[in-house]
Amino acid sequence: MSPTNFAMRERLIDVGPAGFHPPSAMELGVTHPDSGYGLYYGHHAPSDTVIAEAAKQLYTRKNPTIFPGPLYLWAWNPDWIAKGHALLRLAAEIPDVMIIPMPDYRPKYPKIDPEEGINPNHPNLTIWHNKIEVALFIGIHCHYANLALRMVRAGTNCLTIAFCHDIHEDAMLSVQDLDVAHMNHIIEIFRTVRNDLNIPMPKDGKTVRLTGTQIRANGGVERLCPWPVGDGHGR
Repeated sequence: MSPTNFAMRERLIDVGPAGFHPPSAMELGVTHPDSGYGLYYGHHAPSDTVIAEAAKQLYTRKNPTIFPGPLYLWAWNPDWIAKGHALLRLAAEIPDVMIIPMPDYRPKYPKIDPEEGINPNHPNLTIWHNKIEVALFIGIHCHYANLALRMVRAGTNCLTIAFCHDIHEDAMLSVQDLDVAHMNHIIEIFRTVRNDLNIPMPKDGKTVRLTGTQIRANGGVERLCPWPVGDGHGR
C-alpha cells in the first residue's frame, strides 16, 4: 500500500487529547507487526513509510523534541554508547529540536522541572510547559514508555513517535529492530524528507535548541551542535 493510501486510512491511534482514561491501543485492535514493518497510526506499514512520516512530523509540527531514556543516557555498554552517538547524529538532522532526557523513572510530582527532564508518571507536565507538538521517545524501557505514551495521548496534542527494539503500540508512529545500522538508514530517510520539504539547516550545525534550564546550566549558550559538522556522515 502506498503512503498516500496509508494517509487516507482511519487512524486508530491519533493525536489527542483523547480524554481521561482512553482505551489502550490493544483495546482498539492494534497488533504488533512483523519485523520490517512498523505502526502507522495503529496500522501495519513498511518501516520506511513509518520513518518518512515520522520525519515529516518532526520537521513540520511545533517544538520537535527527542526524549532519550536511561538506555541511551548512561554509558553502561559499548553498544549503547554507539547508539547514543547515532541518536546525536539524528538530532543533527532536525533544526530547532530540543533534547529533554528521561534519566530515571521515579515519580517526582509535583517537583519536576519540565525544562530539565520528563518523567513517565507525569509526561504531560513537560509537554504542556514546552508546548511540544511532536516527540520522539527512544531508549526508554518498554513498560515505562507505554505508560508515558498513553498518558500523552490522553491529555496533550503531542504526536508521539517511538523507535525501539520492539513496537510501542500506544505511539502514533513506531518502528522496531533499532540498532546503529538501522539508525543510519533512518538518518538517510530523514535527509531525503528534509530535502523534499526544503527545510533549511543552520550553517553552523547548531540544530539543538536548549530549554531555559539547560541554557542556565550551560552558561547562557542557547544552541548546540550535537555532532561535529563534516564528520564524514555528510548531508
